[in-house]
Amino acid sequence: MKSIELDYSKRCADEPEKGHNRWHPDIPPVVEVDPDEEVVMQTRHAFDGQITPTTVASDLLGTDLGLVHPLTGPVFVKGAEPGDLLEVTIQRIEPAHWGFTSILPGFGFLRDVFTEPYLVHWEMNDGFARSEQLPGVRIPEASFMGTIGVAPSRALRQEILLREDELLRRGGMVVGPTPEGAVPAQEPFASEGLRTIPPREHGGNMDIKQLTAGTRLMLPVFTEGALFSAGDAHYAQGDSECCGTAVEMDCTLHVSFRPLKGEAESRGIRFPIFERDEYFTSPEMAAPKRFIATTGMCIADGVNQSEDGTLASRNALLNMIQLLMERGWSREQAYCICSVAVDLKVSEVVDVPNFVVSAFLPLDIFQD
Repeated sequence: MKSIELDYSKRCADEPEKGHNRWHPDIPPVVEVDPDEEVVMQTRHAFDGQITPTTVASDLLGTDLGLVHPLTGPVFVKGAEPGDLLEVTIQRIEPAHWGFTSILPGFGFLRDVFTEPYLVHWEMNDGFARSEQLPGVRIPEASFMGTIGVAPSRALRQEILLREDELLRRGGMVVGPTPEGAVPAQEPFASEGLRTIPPREHGGNMDIKQLTAGTRLMLPVFTEGALFSAGDAHYAQGDSECCGTAVEMDCTLHVSFRPLKGEAESRGIRFPIFERDEYFTSPEMAAPKRFIATTGMCIADGVNQSEDGTLASRNALLNMIQLLMERGWSREQAYCICSVAVDLKVSEVVDVPNFVVSAFLPLDIFQD
């Protein structure tokens, strides 16, 4: 067994030999492991220690997003080569006892609506997260890694840079390479490294809540050794993580790896896939017995758009927030509840012009 242990009194930049916050194929590995060998990796939360149990909402205005996300690794997997699939078995995730959910101005799916900072502190024990800011809410533990992936190749890194720059010039929301806050801080990593904000072919910030212990994640390999890294752990999350954060936390991740030789190339697999053999969380949360759901369609202010999943998702969330406000929650509380517990589901995409997105709220998170 190999392990990577962190000093949580320090930030990622203080221990650059153990982690990074940019994707680059030339970042040297921290450890080398054999196939099927267990690796134990301590990870920092997404904001790299900037938010602590004593942080208040107004402090969020000084958050340096250049430090997002600190990742532990890379791990060099012996025998993994470009063209392989790397089977990552998530064996166990040990959660911390404190976490947070934040609303940062300018960040999140409804950033045009929520323009003021807001912060929820969570205490996690006995399998649930509870918060004084959300009295009566109890979120079951379903820990997973929000950011998990392998290094892009030099060619893929260049392809990503070109296509994201083109998207930026078309007015898209893109966070390009920025040396400020980069780990490694030296060149060429600082200026060339890809930001960890978006997910891509090699994995990364996918925020897939089904990647709990027991899931097998298959990642296309683009570099020798795969160069696996992970961070940005979540104690729980709704499908969409709409406010930009889930129940964010530090954690200890236990994983093992198996290279599936040539399978990415031979099967034409270019994006991650994952599988498991049982419920990813308790059946009551995986398929809630008691729930209420709102819907959203591609209609706004009397104007009909055609086949617009973004608008349908937005409307479903706004309708759920309104429903929660009717039940006594503030707008910010409702948005955070949606981010940690509400699942967005695409109900249909064939009845043109209106897609239907449904927002499901499991009622068992509310204590009687």
